[in-house]
Amino acid sequence: MGMSRAQKEAEIQELNERFEKDELVVVTHYSGLSVLEISDLRTQLREQGASFKVTKNSLTKLALKGTKFEAISDMFTGPTGVASSQDPVAAAKIAHKYAKDNGKLIILGGALGEMVLDVKGVEAIAKLPSLDEIRSKLIGLLQAPAVKLVGLMQAPARELVGVTKAYGEKD
Repeated sequence: MGMSRAQKEAEIQELNERFEKDELVVVTHYSGLSVLEISDLRTQLREQGASFKVTKNSLTKLALKGTKFEAISDMFTGPTGVASSQDPVAAAKIAHKYAKDNGKLIILGGALGEMVLDVKGVEAIAKLPSLDEIRSKLIGLLQAPAVKLVGLMQAPARELVGVTKAYGEKD
């Protein structure tokens, strides 16, 4: 049984809202993936704040109209699934890794904001560090001078204690 008109309109609205809030969309062919494999992919994406949705191409093309991802509507042919995330790296990183490990998932391309990406573009984004990784590296860099300064300030005190102890033992 097909979808009713109301269900189709709700699906278009849901997809449109997703495209409005997400920064990255990765378009894939999922032909040959079992339900268990798709569920595994969804779980991995969800853990990183991303999502995967098997879509009906005609509805997706309608949902893309008026969004920053409108230019990728020609990628929606055949059995397509959409991985998307607000993080500009998460969906690409997980989809790329999953496609590498499981040859049944084929990345067709995607978009980062208004920039259309081919397969190599998605792969390049997948190799970038995530936003959380960049934040942790930045915090580490900001803390390093303070840690070194504390070490330098403690060194003269340790040396003074050592010299005082040596003089005390001499007498």
